[in-house]
Amino acid sequence: MTAGCGATGESPAAEAAPAAWSDTATLSAQSVAIGGFTFDTARLVPWRSVVTVPARLMLDPGALETIGSITEGRITHVLVRVGDRVQAGQVLVLIHSHEIMDARGAFAAAIARVAAAEAERDLAVSSAARAGRLLEAKAMSRAEMERAEVARRVALAGYQEAVAERNRAAAMIEHLVGSGGVPSLADEHDVLIRTPIAGVVTARDAQPGTVVLPGTPLVSVGDPDRLQLQMHVSADAAAGIQPGAAVRFALTETPATSLAATVTRVAPTVDTLTRTIEVIATPARGVRSGRAESFAQAEIAGRAGAATLTVSSAAVQAFEGDTVVIVADQRGEGIHIEAVRVRVGRRAGNRTEILAGVSPGRRVIAGSAAIAKAELLKRRSPDGE
Repeated sequence: MTAGCGATGESPAAEAAPAAWSDTATLSAQSVAIGGFTFDTARLVPWRSVVTVPARLMLDPGALETIGSITEGRITHVLVRVGDRVQAGQVLVLIHSHEIMDARGAFAAAIARVAAAEAERDLAVSSAARAGRLLEAKAMSRAEMERAEVARRVALAGYQEAVAERNRAAAMIEHLVGSGGVPSLADEHDVLIRTPIAGVVTARDAQPGTVVLPGTPLVSVGDPDRLQLQMHVSADAAAGIQPGAAVRFALTETPATSLAATVTRVAPTVDTLTRTIEVIATPARGVRSGRAESFAQAEIAGRAGAATLTVSSAAVQAFEGDTVVIVADQRGEGIHIEAVRVRVGRRAGNRTEILAGVSPGRRVIAGSAAIAKAELLKRRSPDGE
């Protein structure tokens, strides 16, 4: 692809055509309308080399969550399949585990300890208050009052410890069960594995009856709207590619639809197997670019180089053994067209380098150039057909 502003100065590459030669015709406004012509201007722009490579749409790793087991146990139910949409907090897998049973037992015991510690606390607080009144009435020694105060503090500390243990036991149950709805299939012996994000199930490794350990991958969930374009280019081609470079790509199922993306990462190392460099691009915001794991054909623009005279590639035509562009000058409401021989160079994306034949600023026919060429060929024919 090319980018840059047009220039009006003479191009050092815009040499004269090899010989005086031309085919011309004047088309009326009606003929122009029927032909449906579109126009481009030969212009000097910084040349950008374009690398064309196959590409793959994939889920953004930052939007992909692999959910693993948080306990040791046996999978009893898997509630989702690949392709299912899930909401944050939804239960995906049930695991029968001794850990949840131990946690529930610990919680029940902690509640009992809190009740006992609360009674001891209340008794100690009451005893310390009574000891203070008896000391004021000189009916109790200071030593006895101080022992009552110590007993009150110990009882308070014991109560706080019991509350902390109860909270820890409750947190363990919440860790193993989570917050939110509980499926009807679940019982008190099941650990509930929930998804922390909303999205679509992309992989399911969990199978009922399987015994798992903490960390065993169960289900993967990703955001289907956060996609990346993955490409692999040779080391030579990657030399001109940098983050921020423009990418145009088309999915294999819709090759006529061109989509935009921007390079966000160029791998710093060469892949040891393919000897290529991975390039990642992010589709433009708001662009519905397809489904993950779709294939595409992509064009990556490299760095801008020296200014080069270019025209739209659609403007370059083969004309009975010659390479031409058809220039168009306004004639009232119609146009005067002329097939001008050119010498072309590199091609990048939809732009072609012109080495000789036309000057900057000339207007050429790009869309429906083949119709204009046919009109000129018809005029070459002796019988006009």
